[in-house]
Amino acid sequence: MMKRNGGKILMQQLANHGVKRIFMVPGESYLPCIDALNDFKTIDPIVCRQESGAAYMAEAYGKMTGEPGICFVTRGPGATNASIGVHTAFQDSTPMILFVGQVGNDIYDKEAFQEIDYVSMFSKVAKWVVQINQTERIPEYISRAFHIATSGRPGPVVIALPEDVLWGEAEIQDITRYVPVKSYPHPQDLEKFQTLLEEAKNPLMIIGGSRWSKEAVTQIQDFAKKFEIPVTCSWRRLECFDHHHPNFAGHMGWGMSEELRHNIKNADLVIALGTRLGEETTEIYTAIESPSPKQKLIHIHPSPSELNSVYDAELSIAASVKDFAMAASTLTPTKALSREAWVTKLRNEHLATLKPLASNGAMSLDTLSSQMNELLPEDFCITVGAGNYALYPHRYIQFNGLGSSLAPTVGSMGYGLPAAISCKLENPDKTVVCYAGDGCFQMNLQELGVALQYNLGIVILVFNNGIWGTIRSHQEREFPGRPIALDFMNPNFAKLCESYEGYGEIVDKTEDFKAAFERALAFANEHHRPALLEIRYDSNNIAPGETLMGIREKSLDAHKA
Repeated sequence: MMKRNGGKILMQQLANHGVKRIFMVPGESYLPCIDALNDFKTIDPIVCRQESGAAYMAEAYGKMTGEPGICFVTRGPGATNASIGVHTAFQDSTPMILFVGQVGNDIYDKEAFQEIDYVSMFSKVAKWVVQINQTERIPEYISRAFHIATSGRPGPVVIALPEDVLWGEAEIQDITRYVPVKSYPHPQDLEKFQTLLEEAKNPLMIIGGSRWSKEAVTQIQDFAKKFEIPVTCSWRRLECFDHHHPNFAGHMGWGMSEELRHNIKNADLVIALGTRLGEETTEIYTAIESPSPKQKLIHIHPSPSELNSVYDAELSIAASVKDFAMAASTLTPTKALSREAWVTKLRNEHLATLKPLASNGAMSLDTLSSQMNELLPEDFCITVGAGNYALYPHRYIQFNGLGSSLAPTVGSMGYGLPAAISCKLENPDKTVVCYAGDGCFQMNLQELGVALQYNLGIVILVFNNGIWGTIRSHQEREFPGRPIALDFMNPNFAKLCESYEGYGEIVDKTEDFKAAFERALAFANEHHRPALLEIRYDSNNIAPGETLMGIREKSLDAHKA
């Protein structure tokens, strides 16, 4: 034990808990922490351009690794900018810790420069918010933060750091690395689980949630095959199951096929593992009705408070996805199940959806995303933000397990580029492709500077239709023929990327995409710089199988009726 300032004490705790990377926008409110990085070379500071980008990168890190993503921002404006990443981590159940500089305790509660009550500000979008008011209690609070962020339903923790606490000195013992609490299912629950499963004729498994491991994914895939269960991924959790697996039946949620929607409603047993079965997965609680589903429901979730809060389940099991997967791997059918035809039916219907739908204009996003299956190597990751453009990769690309997708279930714009950067930092040899709408991309395009600074060869596909497309589709649905306040002028995105020493190219014909993508990927791999393809397409093509004019006509007919 030696006397150290609060910044060095804090960084020592992060090192003890296994932190190897922090995402930050430097600020004077936590200077002792920044200085302490000189003494902890095992922690890599990633200097970001804006706090929302830093928070998104930390959240993406938490998604990828299951360990808390660490973000440091300054007080006031820095914290408000970072709040979008906290909200994403909360709704996406992602472990994350946000450290925020704070005014000193000697002037607290005087509305000092950039002062905010962070406990009040973040209390509804974080699992735990705390202000550390004593230097000697830093190790205690950091250990607690790691345990809270990873236990039960994972989520974000926010820690405010008053300046006097960081500058203050103390002799205090460090705390060793945290160990997440296990939550193994009870033997009686497993027995009932197997009984319900073997009695079912048409069961369906929906998997999602966070803190999966490659071993857990493999165990659930083997379990599904052994018990003859078709499996779907919940909304934007496409990485939880290999889409090439014979039991994979599709992506559940907004934009899913009519066949899958019908099969979900007609299943006699639904096994929901890890997923909350939220509004987006269940299509506003219609595919699986709340509170009393028409199907028998087995709900497995790491948080007891989540179980039976929205759905009245036949069986509720409080267990993490990894612990349940381990338990499921020990089960063996006690009788012939005869469900091969059910599995094959759903599998074939899913495979049929991979065929590109017809679209108007010279550029088909359906064909483009279908071609990506041929163009991507085995080790890839697709990141997206929010917008109808994301429906295309999620429909046509066959994701192959953990690490192949990073997407915000909360539907947060501007996420794709920071997530791609975070992924490439963690996996330098992985092919990382960011899908971004023209509006979505411009919310965090400044993070191209991070890709430049850290030599990250990512590929960015910017889908340019010159409108807020998703909102336009809603306007046409609710107020047909009265679009307003949706159009915008765009820069030349290709030249913009070139200004960051990257590669840029405009593609406006489907037949030109494959060669352009190969050029972009080759540049990214060779030069370790971002490569951007600006995809220009007809805005009428708003979603797979849908056009804006079709939505308008259908809505006008409904209004006439």
